[in-house]
Amino acid sequence: MTTGPRFTDLAASLPATVPFVGPETQERARGAEFVARLGANENGFGPSPRAIAAMEKAATEIWKYADPESYDLRHALAAHHGISAENIVVGEGIDGLLGYLVRLLVAPGDAVVTSAGAYPTFNYHVAGFGGVIHAVPYRDDAEDPDALIAKAREVDAKLIYFANPDNPMGSWHSADRVQAMIDALPDGCVLCLDEAYGEFAPVGTLPALNVSHPRVIRMRTFSKAYGMAGARVGYALAQEGFATAFNKVRNHFGMNRAAQVGALAALEDQAWLGEVVARVERGRERIAAIVSQAGFTALPSATNFVTVDCGAEVERAKAVLDSLVARGIFIRMPFVAPQNRCVRISVGTKGELDQLEAEIQNLSSTFTNRS
Repeated sequence: MTTGPRFTDLAASLPATVPFVGPETQERARGAEFVARLGANENGFGPSPRAIAAMEKAATEIWKYADPESYDLRHALAAHHGISAENIVVGEGIDGLLGYLVRLLVAPGDAVVTSAGAYPTFNYHVAGFGGVIHAVPYRDDAEDPDALIAKAREVDAKLIYFANPDNPMGSWHSADRVQAMIDALPDGCVLCLDEAYGEFAPVGTLPALNVSHPRVIRMRTFSKAYGMAGARVGYALAQEGFATAFNKVRNHFGMNRAAQVGALAALEDQAWLGEVVARVERGRERIAAIVSQAGFTALPSATNFVTVDCGAEVERAKAVLDSLVARGIFIRMPFVAPQNRCVRISVGTKGELDQLEAEIQNLSSTFTNRS
């Protein structure tokens, strides 16, 4: 008798799904490419030309495995942040690092705290290792540090996930508020501070970097401001013992060789980074002006996207999403109630925002003043 694979009970109980449906999947379903790709918080301005050149050169040696220690990149990051390379772990984007972090900390039944509607890939990893998610609601369209800490105490959580600036709302808390959260962290609980959008944030958002705390880990990426989402390069900053613990579980040959070289070149071109950040700021302002034409409200953002309040009902936000997607404008609506009255629009190039503006104008007569 032929039998199938004997999955673990946990694996058998999980849905075969991914946290996000990719734009390529949607393009295949609709039989056409999007004219504006504004849904995945990618950086359409691209990476530094120096990074592109470095990756092109590295492609001739792609037959080699990547350095399993990411030595050059870790030491360059250490110099950039003024810490030791032993405080840094490099991985396959923040998504990959979150998977390793959960594997290190979360056993079946362990309590984990996050915000309802926060980054779903984190929840995906927790579910994959059998952890139990305890979610607290947003407060005033922002993550609630006090509620996260209180819930962690209540359920004896091993891990809290908190993004600052936040995705999907684009909101942010001051460095002092985040530091107060760190100071109030329950004993035995780890705080994962996701700072993927930190380069876009106002001065005074990110707390001073302190890698001496044994239960705080801060994650950064080359996917957003550095424009290298497809390269999959992220890194975590933590106390030395915490950082080196990742060597027990990480995929030592998981990094792409050309991506390592590209990230190093991108890090060295801070002038390009500054130019991109300025372009994104102007792009946020333009999106706010565009959506106002249809009577929508752009919420304040410290990221490379704008969350747009479409009104009081989820049906209206869904109609906006469907209408723009049907017109070739890829945006997303990654929210839970009550934030599901919103849609999220990434900053794009001038041409993409021109397309957005044209389609918003087409929709304005439909949605303006609709209750």
